[in-house]
Amino acid sequence: MKRCGIVLAALVLSCGVAAKAAAIRASNDPVKDERPITAKDREHWAWKPLTKVEAADLDAVVAMKTPIEKEADAATLIRRVTFDLTGLPPSASQLSNESYEALVDRLLASQRYGEHWAQWWLDLARFAESDGFEYDATRERAWQYRDWVIEALNKDLPFDQFVQQQIAGDLMGAEAPTGFLLAGPDMPDVNNQIERRHIFLNDMTATVGTVCLGLTFGCAQCHEHPYDPISQADFYRLRAFFDNTVLPKERKQIGPMVRVFHEGVPASVVFVRGESKRPGPAVEPAFPRIGLTKPAEGSKPDRLALAKWITSGENVLFLRSMANRLWQQHFGKPLAGNPGDLGHQGEAPTHPELLDWLAAELPRQKWSLKRLHKLIVMSRAYRQAVPQQKRLTGEMLRDALLSVSGQLNLKPSGPSVRLPLPPEITSTLLKKQIEVTTDPTEHRRRSIYTFARRNLRHPLFELFDRPDAQASCSRRNESTTAPQALTMLNSDFVNETAAHLATTLTSKHGSEADPILTEATRICLSRQATQNELNAGRLFLEKQTALAGSFAEAVRDYCLALLNSNAFVFVD
Repeated sequence: MKRCGIVLAALVLSCGVAAKAAAIRASNDPVKDERPITAKDREHWAWKPLTKVEAADLDAVVAMKTPIEKEADAATLIRRVTFDLTGLPPSASQLSNESYEALVDRLLASQRYGEHWAQWWLDLARFAESDGFEYDATRERAWQYRDWVIEALNKDLPFDQFVQQQIAGDLMGAEAPTGFLLAGPDMPDVNNQIERRHIFLNDMTATVGTVCLGLTFGCAQCHEHPYDPISQADFYRLRAFFDNTVLPKERKQIGPMVRVFHEGVPASVVFVRGESKRPGPAVEPAFPRIGLTKPAEGSKPDRLALAKWITSGENVLFLRSMANRLWQQHFGKPLAGNPGDLGHQGEAPTHPELLDWLAAELPRQKWSLKRLHKLIVMSRAYRQAVPQQKRLTGEMLRDALLSVSGQLNLKPSGPSVRLPLPPEITSTLLKKQIEVTTDPTEHRRRSIYTFARRNLRHPLFELFDRPDAQASCSRRNESTTAPQALTMLNSDFVNETAAHLATTLTSKHGSEADPILTEATRICLSRQATQNELNAGRLFLEKQTALAGSFAEAVRDYCLALLNSNAFVFVD
C-alpha cells in the first residue's frame, strides 16, 4: 500500500501543475464510473483532424509565420547537416566541391545515418542492456534490438511498418523489433511476482501511449487522468492488448522478444487505484476513446490490430507526435514544446500549420523517413544562417573526438563494447559489472555500440545528459555545469585525443606553425582558419613551447584548446 501511495504521488507530480486539473477520480469501479468524452473534450488542438495547409513546400509554410533569413555559408551548412544526419563531423572529402544535394544523398545512404538516428529512437524506447533496480543484471541479447533499429533505419523501412513491428513484429514474422516492448526496467528478484508483472505491463502500456500517441497515459493507471480525457478504464483496455505477452518465470529475466501465451494468462481487468492486489471489473482490449479513428470491422483485438490503428494515416496523435519529434531533432526544439505530451499539460505548437503540414507529409512521402529528412535539410528554412546552437550530445561528442583524431573504429553491429571505467567508479561495482572488452580497438567504436547499463551511464554520457532509461525520454535535458568543462579539459580521454591529433599534425608538418594551425582548424572545426586565428595560434605556440618545454607539447595544448572551444562542442 505504501508503494502504491508513492507511485500515486509521483504520477500526480509528473502530470504537472500548470493547467487546471480535474478532481482526482479513483473509483472502486472505474468502468461503471467512467466519464463519457464530450464534444468539449475534443476541442483541444492535438486531437482535432489535421488542418489542410495549401502550400507548395515546407518553406512556403514556414514563411506564413516567420521570414527566412539568408543562407549559411558552405562550411557551416556542411558541418550542420553532417552532424544532423550522421552524428559525426564532416571528413575532408565532404568539404570538397560536391554539391549540397549530393552530400545529403550520400549521408542518408551511409551506415552512419542509422547509427546516429537509432539513438533518438532508443531514448524513446527506454533502451538499456540491464534490468536496473538493485542488482541491475545484464540482458545478454538486448543488443539485437538495437542492431535491428539501426538496420531498419538504414534500409528506410517505411515508418508505419517500423512502429508496427515494434508492437507486433512477432505476429508479422519479425521477432527482434518487439524488444521495444520489453526494453524497460524490471525486478526479477522481487518477492511479489504478481506485482512485478503488474508494474512491467503498466510501464509497457505507458510507454506505448507516450511514444506512439504523445500522451501521458501513465497518469491514468491509478485514477482518471486529471487533465486529459483518458480514463483509468482506457489505460487498462490499452494494457489488455499486452496481457498475453508477459508471463515472466519466477525470478527469471524477461526475454529479449515477446511471445503470445494462451494458457495461464490472468483476465484483463482494471486495477483499483492501480494496486496489483485490487483487481476490479474485467475489460477487453480497446483503443483509447479520444482517438478519432475506429477499428476495422471484424478485426481481431490483438497487438497487430493495435499497431495498425496507431500507425493509421488518420491517427492524428501519432502523426503529430512523430512530426514534432523529427523537427526537434533537426532544429533543436520541437514545434509543440513537450514532445511527450500533446495533451492539455503540453504546450500548443508555435506554428500549428507547419506541424500539421509535416504530419501529413509523412504518409505522403510513403512513410519514408529519409525522404522527410531530405525535404527538411534541403529547405531554405534549415539552410538559413540563423544560429541553431545545438550542443553535441555525449555520444556525439565522444564519437567526434575519436573521429577528428583518426581513431574511430567504424565496425558495425554485434555485441556491445564494455569500456574501461575510472577506479573511483569500479571500486563501487560488483565484479561482473566492471568487465572490460579485451580488444582495445573495440574501445574506439561508435558510442551506439557501447554497453548501455541502466544504473551506470558512461561518465561522459551522464555529464552531457544522457537519459537514465528508467522511462521513455522524448527530449533530453541540456544542462551546463562546471564538471562538463572540467572533464573536457582534464580527462585522460580528451587529453589522449588531443595528443594523438597533435602527433599526426607534427609528423606531417614538423614544426611549421601555419600548416599545423590550418589543418587543426579544418579537422576540428570543419572550416578554414581566419587570419586572426592564425596570428593568435602562432603566438600561443611560441609562448606555450617555452612553458611546456617542447613544440610538440605546445601543439598538443593547442589541440586541447580547440576541442574545448564552443565551435567544436556546438553546431550552428
